[in-house]
Amino acid sequence: MDDPSRSASTARSEPAPFGDADRIATVTLDPYTITSINPEAEHEWRVAIDELVEQNRFRPDKVGVEGPFALHLSIMGNYIMLDIRAADTFEPVAAHYLSLSPFSGLIRDYFRIRDAYFAAVRSNSTFQIEAVDMGRRGLHNDAADLLITRLNGKVAMDHETARRLFTLICAVQPYAARIDPRDATLPLVLFVCSMNAVRSPMAAALARRAFPAEIIARSAGVRSGMADGFVHQVMDELSIDMSVHTPHTLDELATLKFDLVVPMSEEAADAVAARRIASSSIERWDVPDPSREDGSRDQRLAAYRTVRNLLDQRVRDRLAALVSGSSQSV
Repeated sequence: MDDPSRSASTARSEPAPFGDADRIATVTLDPYTITSINPEAEHEWRVAIDELVEQNRFRPDKVGVEGPFALHLSIMGNYIMLDIRAADTFEPVAAHYLSLSPFSGLIRDYFRIRDAYFAAVRSNSTFQIEAVDMGRRGLHNDAADLLITRLNGKVAMDHETARRLFTLICAVQPYAARIDPRDATLPLVLFVCSMNAVRSPMAAALARRAFPAEIIARSAGVRSGMADGFVHQVMDELSIDMSVHTPHTLDELATLKFDLVVPMSEEAADAVAARRIASSSIERWDVPDPSREDGSRDQRLAAYRTVRNLLDQRVRDRLAALVSGSSQSV
């Protein structure tokens, strides 16, 4: 039976049949996108991610790449970027900017209905819960139709996936930093290593923790790497969640102008010079790569902790001068 909340004007033909590999295997968020550390807010978007990953049908159009896919979300200004990557290598597949303006009314209604639902649950009114739930289903149907339409020819997904993706967008966007790095007035710092998997993302995360709302810290690699579980573990010891990080390359940067660029190896320094990245200061830090450490698991973790602590101290010392307006290097 057709859902009565979907009008004939929004009905559409389903995309070509999806294969088993046409799915999202993992979702990550741009670390700078999420500004709230409120536990309830974090729980909301984590649940939305889990529900999206658990069941979906999704594939980028016109790229000829088989899934499964990794989806990396970030928000710049009034746009949300869908960065689609190969799930096994994190190699870029496609990237699409989606304006949030057409969704503004639906997003407002989402939070209005959500608050009404919570109020109905607290009042233990079955009638109110059913009425609000019906409105919520209709809202999600309309939003899913709009999402499919806006991504037509770029991304194919089924209706249930579009519903879940809209929920994730709603969960993320209230806590998003809407500053495009190209328009930022805060000091902009770039850390560069070989594969943006260990040293540079650790340094950027430590910088964001040490100087919240005082700098914009980005990281990139000479080439794309894979997320590193040891990084997740040693950073989690400092209550820094690295599961939101997706490796990026220098070629994917939104801007090539920074206040400070920190290459962390000879290879990174050469790549920065080759791309002619503009910066008030380029300072090479020779930081050992702990992923090359041999030995037991404990010995390897110890190497990661050593690098983490080295970066933490150096980031604090150097960026304190940058935040204060001094050009002094250390």
